Amino acid sequence: MCALIPRIATRTRLVLVVHRREERKPTNTGRLAIECLSNSQAILRGHESSPVAPFAWDGSTQPLLLFPHADAIPIARFAASERPITLIVPDGTWRQAAKVRARVPGLSDVPCVSIEREAPTMYRLRHETRDGGLATIEAIARALGVLEGGHVRSALEKVFRAMVERTLWSRGQLGAAEVSAGIPAGVLRHDPRSGLSQALLVPTAVPVVSARRCNTPF
Repeated sequence: MCALIPRIATRTRLVLVVHRREERKPTNTGRLAIECLSNSQAILRGHESSPVAPFAWDGSTQPLLLFPHADAIPIARFAASERPITLIVPDGTWRQAAKVRARVPGLSDVPCVSIEREAPTMYRLRHETRDGGLATIEAIARALGVLEGGHVRSALEKVFRAMVERTLWSRGQLGAAEVSAGIPAGVLRHDPRSGLSQALLVPTAVPVVSARRCNTPF
């Protein structure tokens, strides 16, 4: 995935609050968003021995917590904010994300915002139990689409789609022709019938892009 990851500069700062059980899951998408957005950081929570420090922000910015709590207001109301937005996004299961506001000191005073419900999720790597549920990167993409513009949303959704399709291909659940971003040469996929990995013979028409280093282990 590294060769496909863009570096996107935004006025909005992303702060991802990652639950410890989510951090190393191969299907995590929050870390993919962090790799794409240069103005971002991740905070790990959930370790009893290492409690999260109280959340603090620069007074010149407007902090917003992205989660559909009962008092959440549409994020579109902040689209014309004179102050840069600091967007705090929980990363984990729905239950874990719902607790972030109460578990992270300082977030109880931060306004809560929600995004408009529209197209269903493109996420096919986990079973979604809630109607309208989205992968973390999808929620971030739609929120930044409102705050920053459609080009940011499009770039994030493009790399997310590639991650989903390539993962499904590697599991033997999708054909190579169905992977819109293509498959790099020399990679292996799991054969569900034999339990063995098989090399992919990449047609000569498929360009091979050299990967740059990144921290996302896909």
